[in-house]
Amino acid sequence: MCGIYGSINNLKPDLNELKNSLNHRGPDGCGDYTYDNIYLYHSRLAIQDLSEKANQPFHYKHYTIIFNGEIYNHQELKKLCDGFDFRTESDTETLIALFIKYKNKMFDFLDGMFALCILDRKSNQLLLVRDRAGKKPLYLFQRNEKLIFSSELNALKTGIPNIEINEEAINAYLRCGFFYKGYTAYKYISEVEPGSFYTIDITSKVVTKKKYFNILDYYMLPKVTNLNEAITTVDQALHKSVKSRLVSSDLEVGAFLSGGIDSSLVVAVAAQYKKKMKTFTVKFDGAYDESALAKLTSNKYCTDHFELRISIDLDKDIEKILQNYGQPFMDSSAIPSYYVSKEAKKHITVVLNGDGADELFGGYRRYVPFANGWLKIASKISFLLNVLPISNNRKSIYNYFTRLLYLSMKGGVDSYLSSTTNIFEDIYKFKSNEIIKKMELFIGENKLNELCKMLYLDFNLILPQNLLVKMDIATMAHSLEARSPFLSKYFLELAPQLDNQLKVNGKVTKYLLRELSKKYLPKTIIKQPKRGFEPPLKKWVNSDLKVIINDSLNGDSYSSSFVNKSFIASLLTDKLAISKERRAKILWNLFSLETWYNNQ
Repeated sequence: MCGIYGSINNLKPDLNELKNSLNHRGPDGCGDYTYDNIYLYHSRLAIQDLSEKANQPFHYKHYTIIFNGEIYNHQELKKLCDGFDFRTESDTETLIALFIKYKNKMFDFLDGMFALCILDRKSNQLLLVRDRAGKKPLYLFQRNEKLIFSSELNALKTGIPNIEINEEAINAYLRCGFFYKGYTAYKYISEVEPGSFYTIDITSKVVTKKKYFNILDYYMLPKVTNLNEAITTVDQALHKSVKSRLVSSDLEVGAFLSGGIDSSLVVAVAAQYKKKMKTFTVKFDGAYDESALAKLTSNKYCTDHFELRISIDLDKDIEKILQNYGQPFMDSSAIPSYYVSKEAKKHITVVLNGDGADELFGGYRRYVPFANGWLKIASKISFLLNVLPISNNRKSIYNYFTRLLYLSMKGGVDSYLSSTTNIFEDIYKFKSNEIIKKMELFIGENKLNELCKMLYLDFNLILPQNLLVKMDIATMAHSLEARSPFLSKYFLELAPQLDNQLKVNGKVTKYLLRELSKKYLPKTIIKQPKRGFEPPLKKWVNSDLKVIINDSLNGDSYSSSFVNKSFIASLLTDKLAISKERRAKILWNLFSLETWYNNQ
């Protein structure tokens, strides 16, 4: 795992400044390379082939590569490269060998997480590539004939004087709670799209983009309907994915272990290949405690288990944590994710997690109405909203019912945001802009059924733009590598082909994984509902952070450029007729924006 930076037609950056901005991603060494008008930099977290021979930039003939990530099946892929004289055991060298033989076709073979750059001095081209799910970040600045790319925005910004904010993107971000595909908080800076490679002509600076993976293609294939067949296939894929993520490391591999099905399944399978694996469960004040459930799995598989009691010092750390993202980031679970990563790093450098299972196998409660056609029924009685009172309990059945009524009246972006982030929906109306219009077109561009469409949208929006960003920044802030078996190449190709009934069966979410879990897990865990990694946000907003939030949002705040001052004032004084949870979420959203802006 590493950090990368590169530029074309830009001044060589201050090396100390660049090193400081990426050192947390790769504290084990750094290197750079200059060729004509091209500059490449790499900071290394050594995990595969710890020798200096595997350091980067890595050169072979007229090729140079810098690479952030891991290729879990690289030992298997080496067998496809007959005649290549391998000098290392690194996956970096395997990528060069594959590229020489297969060129851009090689990306179809890779099971891994990666963001990489390959310089071909012979063809005078530079290639930027990102993994299928977007697990590893890669940002690109393009203006006139200057191009800069990097693993993190903060590093990228070191090479850009007078950086300009994209307020249209900020406006869309506030409403959505995430930046829409490819957009960032800055003009001329975009994300390299997941599952894509960008070919850059060094002379002309022309960038050609091409997708090598689109999960929609797999949603269009015939469906697997037989439960036993599906269980067997998923079980095999899980074993293959977990095993490869264990063996492709020269350092010890541990695992995050909550009381949920996803991480518990990962640990259960991992225990077949590794004895006394270190597992980590987080406990912190004010949140649901899953440590007792995690202990059930730990005991069953005899893991070396750590219960990490997290002490959160918001006054000291809040700005630092939010600044790590380089742009506004409103998911409050970033805070506990930061602390649990910090504690886990004291014991381990590589950790497995359950990311991606919900978005592929239908794990969220919000999928249930889409799977069962409840919205069509709710639309016939939506008139009741005129007389029903507002719900003040987010987790109540009544709140669920009223949300269904609201959803039944919506479509497109309105429906998607109401069923997912649900920040300002039905409370505050933002002006539409070109980004929201693009999002509307994306949501309506396919003919998938309601459940498949939600899964497809989450895979392309919430997962890469929020959840994976959170995990990457939180873990890499402490030089901790997180590996996600459910986001393997095999699952990304398999899960879309499973019938809806195998994902959401009646009111049972993640039905197939629950059935598979009967083979591995205690019944108590299987029956547990989905719980997010939610911090006590209401308490933070009303107590721990009340003063700092009030100070930042009162008066002429940056947020008031997008949201009316009177609305913000009503939020601060708790005079809006909304639930306490919604109020806390909105205030946190605005506060995260304010914190980012004030630290530019």
